Formats: sequence, structure tokens, C-alpha cells
Amino acid sequence: MNAKGLLFLLLLLMGMRVANAQTAADQSWQQVMDEVMAIDGDDETTTAEALQESYDLLEQLAESPLDLNHATREELEQLPFLTAQQVMDIEEYLYRYGPMRSLGELRMVRSLDYQQLRLLPFFVMVSDEPVESPHTFPRLDTLLSRSRHTLTTTLRVPFYQRRGDRNGYLGYPYRHTLRYELKSGNHLRLGLVGAQDAGEPFFAKGNGWGYDTYSYYVQLKQLGRLANLVAGKYKLSAGMGLVLGHSFQLGKLATLQNLGRSVATLRPHGSRSEADYFQGAAATIDLIRPGLSRKASDSGNVELQLTPFLSWRTIDATLTSDSTSAQTLITSGYHRTPTEMNKKGNTSMVDGGAHLALRYEALRLGLTTVATRLSRPLEPQRETLYRRHYAHGQHFVNVSADYAYRHHRWALSGETATDGHGHLATINSLSLQPAAHLGLMLLQRFYSFRYTTLHGHSFAAGSRTQNESGIYLGATWQPLARLRLQAYADYAYFAWARYLVSQSSHAADLLLQATWQHRRWTLQARHRTQLRQRDNADKSALLANNDHRERLSVTYANDPLTLKTQVDLARVFYKQADHGWMLSQQVLYSKERVQLGAMAAYFDTDSYQSRIYVYERQLQHEFYFPTYYGNGLRLAAQARIDILPTLRIALRLGYTNYFDRPTIGTGLQEIAHSSTTDLDVQLRWKF
Repeated sequence: MNAKGLLFLLLLLMGMRVANAQTAADQSWQQVMDEVMAIDGDDETTTAEALQESYDLLEQLAESPLDLNHATREELEQLPFLTAQQVMDIEEYLYRYGPMRSLGELRMVRSLDYQQLRLLPFFVMVSDEPVESPHTFPRLDTLLSRSRHTLTTTLRVPFYQRRGDRNGYLGYPYRHTLRYELKSGNHLRLGLVGAQDAGEPFFAKGNGWGYDTYSYYVQLKQLGRLANLVAGKYKLSAGMGLVLGHSFQLGKLATLQNLGRSVATLRPHGSRSEADYFQGAAATIDLIRPGLSRKASDSGNVELQLTPFLSWRTIDATLTSDSTSAQTLITSGYHRTPTEMNKKGNTSMVDGGAHLALRYEALRLGLTTVATRLSRPLEPQRETLYRRHYAHGQHFVNVSADYAYRHHRWALSGETATDGHGHLATINSLSLQPAAHLGLMLLQRFYSFRYTTLHGHSFAAGSRTQNESGIYLGATWQPLARLRLQAYADYAYFAWARYLVSQSSHAADLLLQATWQHRRWTLQARHRTQLRQRDNADKSALLANNDHRERLSVTYANDPLTLKTQVDLARVFYKQADHGWMLSQQVLYSKERVQLGAMAAYFDTDSYQSRIYVYERQLQHEFYFPTYYGNGLRLAAQARIDILPTLRIALRLGYTNYFDRPTIGTGLQEIAHSSTTDLDVQLRWKF
């Protein structure tokens, strides 16, 4: 038997060992979320930046679990995997029966299914502290005595050399991040993040401030009528994202998971990402405070909130030859070469606006306005057909109205927006829960191909909130206590040309997922079909580009050991048939202050078209959703040790070996070997 055959047998045997395991570790929220939400790494709508931002949000929530006995409705609505009905049912339970004594009481909330019950303990807690008014701000001495500090530093060391490391990049090949955060209960939070990508200069060559990018913020909550204030860098979303985009984007199954629930959010930007943030100040002000009762259906419980914001920031842009206009706005954040450094912060953006929200019983109405001014006009190359209606100019205005009504069996929500030229966009959803274990969702959207927005990111089959109309129908059904079925069908029509599509086109996306859980076993099967269109060679007609993907995974968890075996298949039909598959095995051991993990995967695909995406767990605050194509092996090992109750060290070693190529990558990223090895080191100190 050759080496590949032995490897294949080894992976199968590792999976079979599950049956003999006696103990398994508590799964991380990342693993559970991957199973529950079906992260769409193979979806063109969920970019790496969107996935990074979504995981940053979840990590923040996991770091500071909500106290259910003290949390407000707005705080519960931050949990993106809960439906509006489930939020309302949790509040109703607390109103009827008083504070919870343990998380086990969540099982009494009938609308919460097995998946939500698995996820909630990572993000919520219960305490027996007296319930205070949600508008009470503690004294300064109390605030300081409750403060907790966290200092985290992360370093990635590559054991290989890129072409740019030898000649081309301005900095050294190490990637590192420094994070500091102070928290005092739910009232005060401040932080500083410094991030450096591999190849970027550090205190040298045009970067005299050290780290390439910094994020900084101060947040105050429940200060009288000031419900929430953030100064520094922050994220803001409202309605369903037509004007101010949502910060949580894990794909279409995630939308089904929360039944399209929309919520306005204002939170600090504590990520290394340089996309879609504001810099300045924003505040949520209670113009009319709600009553103290937690019961969502209380008559006369009126709430009126205003969230004004102001922002000024520099952005990267590709300029025209005379430097008078910006052709494209760049959000990658890379500043490794002289060309990239010349684009750094060469344009400024000023934003201002407000979101006004009214709640009365089960009705919510909102009005959002955003005005933007760039220091130089945005002029994309509109002579290219698919860019003809891209945003252009120096001044931009968007206004929208959002609306929602929720009943104990159904909920209606939507948003309608217009830009400064009167072009329309609208999205509307209807969710039904005819039975405790059945949820249905219908979503309609229409985005004019002339509608433009710089900050809108809403539900879409394409990568832009523009040039799309469609219908989405989804269902979640739990016919048995341990069996959960999820399915959706999404059809989209694009009236104008798109990238690689020079005429009107359409697309369809179909998914079916089944999850079965029995005691320590979890079995999940998923099939997804994406039917799209692309130009033929001379752009005279459209060809079918059909993508079929399947996943089968088996997880066995028995404290302190967890094992997961997974098979991924891909079949792509565009001009020719391409096939790909991957077999992966994950092992996690967690006991007291030690956590150990390992992952092994063998992949074989015909081309990049049939590439495989698999989420790979990383160190805290790090995110990795790699693409595998060709023929090769991926290995990873991770260790986390709590040296002291306040001091943690974590290590991660990753190795990839390609059997079908002598080099990896292209251009300055090219590695003159068929394999790569990276070491990540992280220290976290809490005091």
C-alpha cells in the first residue's frame, strides 16, 4: 500500500476509535456554531471579512456572557441565533417565574430547540444578584472595583519564505497582534488593538506608528437616558441592512436560524479588520424609556430611541493617474509593498446620520438616514459594462424606513430604502411558527441595479446590495426530539450585467441539512446545490455553472474527549466536470487547565473550481477558513494551558503539503516549496 493509501486508512481508523472513547471534551462554541449554522464558506456572499467580523462578534459575546436575570431585551437580541419568538419567550418566562436559578431552566422555554440549548451556555449565565433598574449606572468606586483587565498578544511564525520576503515586502514575515481590554460589568468597556500583517513594516519605511493598524474604543452603557455610547472605532447596523449593514453574516442558513430577525446594533470595533467600521462617536439615547416590566406584550410599554452618529476616517483607495479621483475603495488592509503603502489612507470619508426607533408592544418602526462625503470623487471604470451603475461621485445620501411586527406565532419585518437619486431597494420577510417544532420563513428582496450604498450589506445571492431581486423560502422542522431538518430554496434574478456575466441572468441555491443527536453522538448530513450562469468564451451566451456539495460528519463527545470525522464532496459542472473530496478528522481533549487538539485532512480535487472549504479552529481572536484544492495533506495541532488562573499560553502548529505542485502561490506570495508550516503563539493575562 502506498503512502496515500496508508494515510486514508489512518484517518478512517481514527474515526472508528470514536466508538471506543470513554470521555469527550465540552465542545467549543465555534464547533457547535459550525454544525448549527452551516457556515457558508463556499458562498460568494460571505466574504472573509464578513466571516471574520461575525466571529469577532460571537467571541465578544462569549467572553462576556449575558446574565439572563439582568439582561435587557436589546442585549438578548444581540444573540444572532435566536428568533424574535425565542427572545420574547425567554422574557416571558422570566416575567412569570422570576430569576432563573440555573441554565437548566432554559429547557422550560418550549420554543428553544436542542441546537439553541447547546449554544446558549456559551453566551449566557445566571446569577443570584439582586435585579437592578436597567438604567442604573454604578458609582465610580464600584465601577473601578469591578473592573477586569485582559492583555493578549499573538505571534505567527512562518517556517518558509515567500518571494516577497526576499525582495518586495517592506517588513518582516511575522504576523502579530496586541490587544488590551478593560471591562467593568455591563457598564464600561474600553480597549486597544494593534495589528500587523506579515510583510508590513514596523516602526520603519513609512510606518512610524508601529502597528500597521490600530483599533480603539470606549463604551458606556446604562448611564441614565444614555443607553449606549461608543467613542473611537465602532460598528453600526440598523433595520435589515439596506443602509447600515449587519455585522453578522454567516450565510443563508444563519438567516433561517434566526428567522430573518432584524435588530439595530451599536458596538465597539475591536477587530483587526479594516472594513466597514466608523470612527468617531455614536450614542443610543432613550427619548421615551420603556417600562420596567420584562413582559414584551405589556400594554402601553412605549420605547423611543435615537442613535445619532458622526464619523471621520481615512480609507485606502486606488487613484486615477492624475490622483484627482478614486477608482476603487480598498478594504483588505494590506500595506506590504511601496504600491500598497501609497494607497494607505490616501482618501478620507466623513459620515453622519441617525437611526430613530419606536417600539410599541409588538410593533417596531425605524427611520435611518446616512450622509457620506469623500475627500475626492469616487469614479470606478464605468466603461466596463458590469461597473456601469457602481456608486460614483463625492456625496452620497441614503434614507430608509424599517418595520416589524411580531406575534407569538408569526413575525413580519422589512426595510425600504432609497439613495440620493431616488433609486429603490426593499427587503421583507415573513416568519411563521405554526407549531413548537416547525418554523417557516419567506423573504423577498428587490434591489434596483441603480441603487447604490456605501455602508449597506443585506441578504443577497450576489456580493452587493444592488442589481438583484429574489425569493427565499426556508423551513426548520424537528419531527423528533433528536432529529432536526433544515432546508431552504433561494431564487435570484439579476437584471444588469455582473462580473463574468455580461447580460441578465438568474441563480438558484438549494440546501437540505439533517442533524440527529443521541446521547453522545451527533450525526449531520448536508447537501447544497448552487445553479448559476457564466459567460461563454466570446460572451455571446450564458453557460450553466452548477455546483453540488455534500457533507457528512459524525461527532462523539464524552468528557473530556471529543472526536469528529467529516467527509466533504464537491461536483462542479462548468465547461467540464470537476470533482473534489476531503476526509478530515478532529480530536479535542479538555480537562481542567489543559486543552489539546489535533486535526488531519486529506484532500483531492480536480481544480480550483471544485475546491473544498472547511472551518479550522484557531487561537482566540483568530479566524481561518482555508480553501483546499489539488491533492495534499493538512495537519494541525493545538495546545492551551492555563499556567495560572490568570495566565494562559496557547500554541498552534499547522502543516500543509501538496503532492501535485512544486511551488505554492503566485507573485510575491509564491513559496518555492510544496509544503508550508506555521506556528502561532498566544499569551493571555487577565488581572
